[in-house]
Amino acid sequence: MSGAFRPALLVVDLQEDFCPPNGSLAVSNGRDVAPVINQLLAAPFVIRIATKDWHPADHISFAANHEGKQPYTDYVKVVNPHNGAETEETRLWPVHCVQGTPGAELIPELNVGQIDKIIEKGTDPRVEMYSPFYDPFKSPRVYDSGLVGVLREHRVTDVYVVGLTADYCVKFAAVDAAKEGFRTYLVEEGTRAVDAAGWPTCRRGIEEAGVKVVSMKDSEVSRLMTAS
Repeated sequence: MSGAFRPALLVVDLQEDFCPPNGSLAVSNGRDVAPVINQLLAAPFVIRIATKDWHPADHISFAANHEGKQPYTDYVKVVNPHNGAETEETRLWPVHCVQGTPGAELIPELNVGQIDKIIEKGTDPRVEMYSPFYDPFKSPRVYDSGLVGVLREHRVTDVYVVGLTADYCVKFAAVDAAKEGFRTYLVEEGTRAVDAAGWPTCRRGIEEAGVKVVSMKDSEVSRLMTAS
């Protein structure tokens, strides 16, 4: 079994609201990752999954839902709705990726026809959910997307992660994949960060969590292209 290689591709939140020129939470050069991601989509993955932020309008992460709070600069304490003793501090954002709006759509540059499954996340207004696997609360967990089950059902061994944004949803997707026991690779050319200046520090933290940050030129990616 040690020789098995059954890779999955996770394309995180490649949505209009995270991309220039019109996205409400646009990341610098966010749209530019599409060609790299499309190149990866053509490789022989066992399964290719895209995730979407799919927020209700009253989502807790929107600064507009907290009086006197500003996006990017302000934070808010989120309480586990099932356990008042468990709390998380979360950064506040502009309203983005609201269910059914144009900003929540996957960008047209993405070869959506190559995607096998789309998972929607952040649908519970009470909790922040960067990871496409589950929310950060543990006692008890509030929401689980079922993504781990999908990967196990396909007997996936290795997970490749790309999309937006490197320092939030992509980071948490990769860290949680590694935590669940998958060999995990974040392909650097396939992502962009909200806080570009902080990316080197963020990258180190991701690597310390057991994720390998790789380049399209690295053997971990080239082996995909040569796999039959």
